[in-house]
Amino acid sequence: MPRYSITIATAGHVDHGKTSLVTRLTGTDTDTLSEEKTRGLSINLGFAYRHLDSDDSQNSRKLSLGFVDVPGHTDIINNALAGLGCADFALLVVAANDGVMPQTREHHSIVDLLGIDAGAIVITKTDMVTEAQVKSAEQQIRELVAESSFSRAPTFRVSSITGSGIDELQKYLEKIIRDQYRQQADITGHPRFA
Repeated sequence: MPRYSITIATAGHVDHGKTSLVTRLTGTDTDTLSEEKTRGLSINLGFAYRHLDSDDSQNSRKLSLGFVDVPGHTDIINNALAGLGCADFALLVVAANDGVMPQTREHHSIVDLLGIDAGAIVITKTDMVTEAQVKSAEQQIRELVAESSFSRAPTFRVSSITGSGIDELQKYLEKIIRDQYRQQADITGHPRFA
């Protein structure tokens, strides 16, 4: 069956909940190495998918949200670049308990330099902090993205532990791919290999 897909990459500081977020959105744990599980730290790029029907009565295409979980540690920046370099869409992930950190800035700069202008901001770990801390993190993020294409990106507050905000983010991502699919005049082009 023909497919139409977009590639969504995570971006953000180490330990800000990127892998947990992708797991919540797809049901797939993208940390596959035993060292990643032991350290609680992504080393390699992780891949996961969520498949949807097109809702197009004329065409029985499947739609796919392809997620690339990008490592956040500065020592693995080459892997992060490889993952972000193939993205159509980015999720800038910031933990509410930390706010903007060095790799938040670095990953945001990479996303901006690559010209990835489609994306969303996701504030994670909202179950661990007060409303004031969430607002503080949101203000820091807005200051960071003020001069970039992410200045108009929607913000989602989520918790991968409680599931709070996950449905709203999922519905937004599904709307993005459905809207893009409808706008495509010709979706029978050649496959793209990263």
